[in-house]
Amino acid sequence: MPEEARLVRHVFDWVGRARLTIGEVCRRLTQAGEVTRTGKRVWDRSVVWGMRKNPASMGTAAFGKTRQEPLRPRLRAQRGRALQPRRAVSTVDVPREDWFSIPVPAIVEPEVFAAVQDQLQDNRRHARQAQRGALYLLQGVVQCQQCGYAYYGKRLSPSARKGKPRAYAYYRCLGTDAYRFGGERICQNTQVRTDLLDLAVWQEVCTLLAHPERLVEEYRRRLQPERGGPRTPLATVEGHIAQLRQGVARLIDSYAEGLIDKGEFEPRITRVRQRLARLEEQRQQLADEAALHAALP
Repeated sequence: MPEEARLVRHVFDWVGRARLTIGEVCRRLTQAGEVTRTGKRVWDRSVVWGMRKNPASMGTAAFGKTRQEPLRPRLRAQRGRALQPRRAVSTVDVPREDWFSIPVPAIVEPEVFAAVQDQLQDNRRHARQAQRGALYLLQGVVQCQQCGYAYYGKRLSPSARKGKPRAYAYYRCLGTDAYRFGGERICQNTQVRTDLLDLAVWQEVCTLLAHPERLVEEYRRRLQPERGGPRTPLATVEGHIAQLRQGVARLIDSYAEGLIDKGEFEPRITRVRQRLARLEEQRQQLADEAALHAALP
């Protein structure tokens, strides 16, 4: 779309020529009232980062840039979702050499695209140099019961310390940061002292470790599979997955060669990929179940 192309050019000019950070680009877009593809008026860093990685800006659209794998371990459940979702998969990047490429009209000049990549690599290097490591034990683990966002650790400002040394910080809910949500906070929960919350959690952990039978009981309970009928053999599921992957490759080849148009290609490739994701999820469940039963004493 012309409007999206205009925003992409602005982003590449700001980063590649003006040497702005992604955070500054997000602030400019938000202040200008620009709208994201999903209709949001507050721009997130991940959206701008995705623009930078999209090879279509250079004239090459790519399919198969990501794939779905079994769900990776998490510190806590995603906001508003269960710890073990129905579709227990994680989306990961695929190496560039495995992409399926199709030529499209370029949006930005090659030298600007290259300058953006160099600038962001330089920004990443400086960010690594400034990292101080994990300072707060429960950061990202504690979840707000009012809005569902995670708590993060925050040092006391000099004005809050009033010139006095303080050995603690605060856990603060992300939802209370107005700047993250267009200038208006969405949560009213107060912050919590890090030393007090760390101590309370440690006491609960010690109580649990003093009764190991509770851990064993919960472990065995989670090993019990939910039986809803006869199980499809794992080998059969893997065979279906191989056939669908071949079907995806054939569809992309047909589209690239002009044998099918975009209107026919997009719904067909979407249906095949949805079915492929379901089968990969089923395969992982069967493999996990077999491994868990094999580990039982």
